[in-house]
Amino acid sequence: MEIDVYADVVCPWCYIGLRRLTEALASYDGEVTVRHRPFQLDPSPVPEPRPTLEMLAEKFGGPERARQIAAHTAAVAAGVGLELRFDRAVVANSFDAHRLVWYADRHGHAAELLEALYRAHFTDGVDVGSRPALAGIAAGVGLDEAEATRFLDSTEGVTEVRSALREAHELGVTSVPTFVLAGRYAVTGAQEPATLLAALAEVRRREAAD
Repeated sequence: MEIDVYADVVCPWCYIGLRRLTEALASYDGEVTVRHRPFQLDPSPVPEPRPTLEMLAEKFGGPERARQIAAHTAAVAAGVGLELRFDRAVVANSFDAHRLVWYADRHGHAAELLEALYRAHFTDGVDVGSRPALAGIAAGVGLDEAEATRFLDSTEGVTEVRSALREAHELGVTSVPTFVLAGRYAVTGAQEPATLLAALAEVRRREAAD
């Protein structure tokens, strides 16, 4: 079964959802192919990195509400072994990060790079909108840093990622994470592993009946 995962590397629930999917697949006895698809929650340019908590305060009604949201999300993430440090995270445009995932996929390192991008953004406070930072993250998963820098400074992958982003919107993806199973069935949100397992079993049953 093919699983298309639509997600954004600056989305905490995507990080949680991907970890829960990994847990679900560890208990699933079928064969799956996971494909990572880009989505941007906010494609706006980010001229200078600024604290994510500051952005959340503007969006959700003040610093106290931002801290509450961050604390709740971090607590949920801790339940699946992830450390989210909103006190370190900075706002970033994720387009180049998605390009780098596209590049890494061609070299067999997409899954490792995605994990590294999430960790860099949410745990280490790295600006994942910075090309030098992205090249360093690429080197950390076994890619050549100089080649990653050359790629990021080129226009390679731009057309492909823009096309994939359009495809997500044309498919009706409006929130992430969204998991599309067997190209036909969508599961949205950072669902619990048991829920994902049940969805996988149901889709397998339907596909077999067809």
